[in-house]
Amino acid sequence: MKQEFDNLMAKLTAERDEAQLKLHLASMEVKEEFEGAEKTWGQIKQKAGEIADDSVETTDEFISAAKVVGEELTEAYQRITKRINS
Repeated sequence: MKQEFDNLMAKLTAERDEAQLKLHLASMEVKEEFEGAEKTWGQIKQKAGEIADDSVETTDEFISAAKVVGEELTEAYQRITKRINS
């Protein structure tokens, strides 16, 4: 479960980086969606830190919830990138 989450974080980082590079070409609407995604990015990064910290007890439920948020964030970054490329 932790490995899957680590893979998700790597994918999220790549999606985020690509979206940031293309953001300067985007409309205001897309920029607003990206700003919302950035708030979620901050939350998922915090959760990832907690999961990685061996001194913090994390449950499979906590990791699963973080994974769901991460997958939603991946979809948001993909939508943003698609809208920028259109």
